[in-house]
Order: sequence, then C-alpha cells, then structure tokens
Amino acid sequence: MVSRADRGPLADWFWTIDRYFLAAFILLMGIGFMLSFAASPAVAERIGLDSFHFVERHAVFIVPSLAVMLGLSFLTPRQVRRTAILLLAISLVLMVLALFFGVEVKGARRWIGIGALSIQPSEFMKPAFVVVCAWLFSEHARQPEIPGNLFAIILFGIVAALLVAQPDLGQTILTSVVWGGMFFMAGMPWIWIVLLGGVGAGGLLAAYYMLPHVTARFDKFLTGEGDRFQVETAHEAIVRGGWFGQGPGEGIVKRILPDSHTDFVFSVAAEEFGIVFCMALVLIFAFIVLRGLNHAFKERNDFNRFAVAGLVLQIGIQSMINIGVNLELMPAKGMTLPLISYGGSSQVAICITAGFILALTRHRPEKRAQERSLFRVAHGVPAE
Repeated sequence: MVSRADRGPLADWFWTIDRYFLAAFILLMGIGFMLSFAASPAVAERIGLDSFHFVERHAVFIVPSLAVMLGLSFLTPRQVRRTAILLLAISLVLMVLALFFGVEVKGARRWIGIGALSIQPSEFMKPAFVVVCAWLFSEHARQPEIPGNLFAIILFGIVAALLVAQPDLGQTILTSVVWGGMFFMAGMPWIWIVLLGGVGAGGLLAAYYMLPHVTARFDKFLTGEGDRFQVETAHEAIVRGGWFGQGPGEGIVKRILPDSHTDFVFSVAAEEFGIVFCMALVLIFAFIVLRGLNHAFKERNDFNRFAVAGLVLQIGIQSMINIGVNLELMPAKGMTLPLISYGGSSQVAICITAGFILALTRHRPEKRAQERSLFRVAHGVPAE
C-alpha cells in the first residue's frame, strides 16, 4: 500500500487518481477479454485460423492498451493538450495516406499498414480531436478576441471531410455529435445551432442519395427487406439468451454470426450471459458518462470541463450506437463496443481516451485553490 506520507510521482498518482473511473475501465477490459472466449473461436474456425487466434491477439492488445492508459493518466492537463496536438497531427496525416495507400476492405480505405501492423488512424484521431477542440473552445472563452471557435469549426470540417472520403458515415456522425455537444457547452449562439443542425441534416440526406451502401442500410432498416442476416441473427441470439443466458460456451446462434467478435459481441453476451448481464454492462457505460459529466459540471477550468465532457460523451455515444445496432434500433453500422469488442486500434484508442479522462479528473488541491481564488477576484467575491 502507498502511504499518504510519500511524495513521489507514484504516491501522488495513487492518491489523486479517480479510482472509480480506473476500476470501471479495467472492469470493461476484463469483460471484453472474457467475452473474446465466447465470441471469437467460431469466427476463427470459419476462416481457417486456430480457434483461439483472436483470443490470443486480444490478450496481446490488452498489454499495450493498459500501459498507454496508465501512462497517460500521469500527465498534467498541459501535457494532455500537447500530447493530443501531436497525436492529432500524426493521425490526420495517416488518414490522408490511407486514402491513397491504405488497405481497402468492403469498399472503404480506413486502414494503413505499418510494418506487420494494420492500424485505423481515425480511431486515434477521435480522442485527440476532442481534446484539441476543447482547448480551442476554452481559449475563445478565456479571450474572445482569439478565434478559437472558428479554428474548431475549420478543424471539424477537415476531419469530417476525411471521414466521408474513406467513407465512414458512422464515425462522421459520432464525431459530429460529440463536437456539437462540446460547442453547445462552450456557449454556441442559437444561429449556429440552427445552421449546423441544417448542415447535419443535409449531410445525412446527401449520404443517403449519393452513397449506395448507406441507401441500402437505411432501406433495410426502414422496410425490413433485403439481406438482414447479421441483424436478424443477432436478434435471435439475444432472444435465445433470455434473462440469464444459456451459460458460458453454450451459445449456438453466435456460431453463424459473421462479426460476433467485433460489431455484434453484445448479442453474444446476451445469448450466453443473459439480458441481466447486458443491463449491468450498460450501467457501467452509463456510470462512466454520468461521472464524467459530474466532474465537468464541477470543473472551473474551461479546458478540463470541455475535454472531460467530450471524451465521456464519445465513449457513451459509441456504445449507444453499437448496442442500438445489436437491438435493431438503428441501421447496421460497423462500430465497436468500447473496450469490449476485438480490435487492436479500437482497444488502444479507447485506452488513450480513458488515459486522458483519468489525467484530467485527477484531484489537484493546489490548482483548485488557485482557480477558486482567481474566480473570486474576477467576480468580486470576498475571500473566505
């Protein structure tokens, strides 16, 4: 046990970290590893690989992911901002390169090979984009003469254009909603709300009429016609699981579900462990979002407030999209369940998000006292 009397970096980290956040993230990683045993062997065997191929790779991804999360949690807010700027610059360059030299999968160029690895740069872009936009919004709030909001709008336009070019409508929607929520927190004027809302609606209509795969997915969702094998199989798995599931390893429907280890791992969890288990999983995500928003509400520093709110919203909305697709509440969209689904890029990127959240929500008494003093001076509040 680390003593409160210790004054080293590890002791400071241990006594200032939000241990509830840390426990929630590690718990999700453990659940994801457990579900990889249930969801991935059938997929591996179907494509001619060893039964535990994806399980072993999932375990390998956990090690650097956990190291990244814990390492980033030691950073100060200023270091978080600098790390995010560097990560965003690298990610944007790799996203551009992926359009020309990336690996094409199902008509999309989202992955780029680096040595023996295949990474998805847009996954790493997301947490960095949130933090950088939070900084831009906070700078404008601190000094209105700084065009931080304008720079954030330009940056959003660049990111959205790259995502559409891949194409990746799901990530575009996720990024847009998170960015819009942060802009709203930053005091977006009503004219901007109306304008950006119109642009968003126009973008969805354009995607529907101009992108055949988007048209097909929306039509299947609205009419119930066409190839609906994955979503119907996922629905069957959920129904078969009932309240308490068929038991570990007893799932049958999962064996014919193509993406059971990635996009539809939630359905596998429902079949083997039941609806009650899935409700507990949803509560963990809800806890992360609500605790993050509570931190943001109490935070006096604009950068910390916008960044924490944006990062937890990103995790929450991504999980909502994945679960919504599994429950047939949304059109089919390939999006992982954070820290649960198989995927190296997604696992490491979500741990970067978690590391940023842990770093920005650490309790810093001296900094809080200084901020309260500055707040009193700025608002003419007498000292206590």
